[in-house]
Amino acid sequence: MIGSFRAVFAAALLAFSSLIVTPATAGVLQCVPFARQASGIDLYGNAHTWWNQAEGRYDRGHEPRVGAVLAFAASRSMPVGHVAMVSKVVNEREVLLTHANWSYRGGIERNVRAIDVSANNDWTDVRVWYGPIGNLGLRSNAARGFIYAQPARTIDQPVQIASAAASGGAPRAAF
Repeated sequence: MIGSFRAVFAAALLAFSSLIVTPATAGVLQCVPFARQASGIDLYGNAHTWWNQAEGRYDRGHEPRVGAVLAFAASRSMPVGHVAMVSKVVNEREVLLTHANWSYRGGIERNVRAIDVSANNDWTDVRVWYGPIGNLGLRSNAARGFIYAQPARTIDQPVQIASAAASGGAPRAAF
């Protein structure tokens, strides 16, 4: 009788333990892997490192483009920064972002409003939609700029410029 009780108890414990998520397998969707998958920009590490990592690998700038990643700087409220993909450019000072882990822990938000509030119109200070209040966030967030999804252009060979000879001969190459 005790043997069968132990067997039933062990089976119940095993079944119950499969319902419990352990920290090793649990996880909250973070902005970095989501932005990497959504944009195709192959960078790793904390979000605040993306801007510097992108140098020489991807074009960067201050003009919003669909598919680009807006890289936020680290701050007191965001110690590891944040990255979000531009899903639509509304105008030069407003975009829609798709990102993870902003309004809700691990949540994905698609096509949420973000506006440039920087004094120089360069997307270095941004207010982003915040779900819990149903409006733009009350504070602005420092940003570095946009990382564009296409890898940076590199020139492996000298540029060859052709010019026609004045005498009508064959074109000459100039380097």
